[in-house]
Amino acid sequence: MKCRVLFFILMIPFLGFSQKLDFKEIEKNLSNEKSNYNYEKLIFKFKGMPKSLDSIEARHLYYGRNFRNDKVSTIDDDFKDLADSFKAGDFEECIKKGKILYTKDPTNLDVILILLRAYDQTKKVDDFVHHLSQLRLLTNAIRTSGDGKSEKTAFIVNSVGDEYIFLNILNVGQDYSRHSKTYKDSVIDVWTKDSNSIYIKVLYMDF
Repeated sequence: MKCRVLFFILMIPFLGFSQKLDFKEIEKNLSNEKSNYNYEKLIFKFKGMPKSLDSIEARHLYYGRNFRNDKVSTIDDDFKDLADSFKAGDFEECIKKGKILYTKDPTNLDVILILLRAYDQTKKVDDFVHHLSQLRLLTNAIRTSGDGKSEKTAFIVNSVGDEYIFLNILNVGQDYSRHSKTYKDSVIDVWTKDSNSIYIKVLYMDF
């Protein structure tokens, strides 16, 4: 299964968008041991049974990354090593390194996507399907954050890296032009082709 097929699989119809994101409520729920949305409870399900999580749980996990201090960044040396292994075509080494970073930051879309591609190349179907379910869950959290049709209803992503992963899923390519508006808590990117525009809000707010 090639990457273009992966993105086709992720292009699943979704049912509109939900209520406005409440980041303070998400942060509160994740740290509350008694909450159904406690981080440890959700991450346990996410790692073992991603298909068992609903859309609200997915939102807590995806946007909850903003409140974690153990995130893996694409500028970290460990991530650069992972990317280098993938570019070199050393997929077994890529999987080995990817698993370590996945353990540290299991909802990291960049790490999950690289693992997916490595499992695809090594024909490890069960691992591929498992991480595909995880990627689908997290990207659907983005899908339900808005409809992308206006600045007020923009899709909301945690990072520029997540934005480009999501754009690939939406099949937005180089034939789209981009212009941006900067705000105190975010950047709004508007991707335009002919009469079609897609609004994406990239967060960098201090909650």
